[in-house]
Amino acid sequence: MAEFTIRKAAEGDEQDIFDMIMELAVYEKLENEVIGSAELLKEELFDKKHANVLLACLDGKPIGYALYFYNFSTFLTRSGIYLEDLYIKPEHRKNGYGKALLRALAKDCKKNGRGRLEWSCLKWNKPSIDFYKSLGAFEMEEWMTFRLTGKALEDMGKQ
Repeated sequence: MAEFTIRKAAEGDEQDIFDMIMELAVYEKLENEVIGSAELLKEELFDKKHANVLLACLDGKPIGYALYFYNFSTFLTRSGIYLEDLYIKPEHRKNGYGKALLRALAKDCKKNGRGRLEWSCLKWNKPSIDFYKSLGAFEMEEWMTFRLTGKALEDMGKQ
């Protein structure tokens, strides 16, 4: 039987992580929006330390990941975790590996007094929505996500 482990990503893991980011982008029908690279990911994760990654591994081989960073709630006056990506390769889904990654993040929250763990999910992704709700997560119906990117971000930065 294969041994399942979770470990923090380290320098040298960036290509495996980026490959899974591309798989996730294809699943989400957003592959045309990926403009990054494994090299840029290495810089952001391991040199600048702007985000963190937990790798789900079977016999040492990455089969999924959780990419996250710390945020802050002014209302709670506590830090939290924002989960940018949760991904398990399709052939390894429904084995509890995604739940194990979320549990590891929840343990980090509890251990470090963080106030919440949050993430976004595409509205059409019913399997993921059902999974998250089965864990006790809830949809923030009163909130909308906004984003500045590309030219709009550049224009805003000029003023």
